[in-house]
Amino acid sequence: MNSISPIGVSSINSLLNNQSNNQTNKTDDKSFSELLNNAITEVNDTQVDAYNAMEGIATGKVKNLQEAVQKIEEADLSLKLALEVKNKALAAYKEIKSMQI
Repeated sequence: MNSISPIGVSSINSLLNNQSNNQTNKTDDKSFSELLNNAITEVNDTQVDAYNAMEGIATGKVKNLQEAVQKIEEADLSLKLALEVKNKALAAYKEIKSMQI
């Protein structure tokens, strides 16, 4: 059996660098519309999960009530965040639109 070697700072830094390089490569390849579409899809998926959880609570099919409530709260927070982002984007658009050239 191999012994477990201690984790050094250099190995942690190399892992962090590899992870950050992978994340930047993934986001650089996507356009703004793709990122926006993915975000909206994620919000929609959480809403569907929450609806299914509410349906399960109403019908008594939920085995773990805590997970169902957690899904509902997650959907609520993701929708609120999406609405705030939309409001900020519209406010920025209106501010840019009102600028004189």
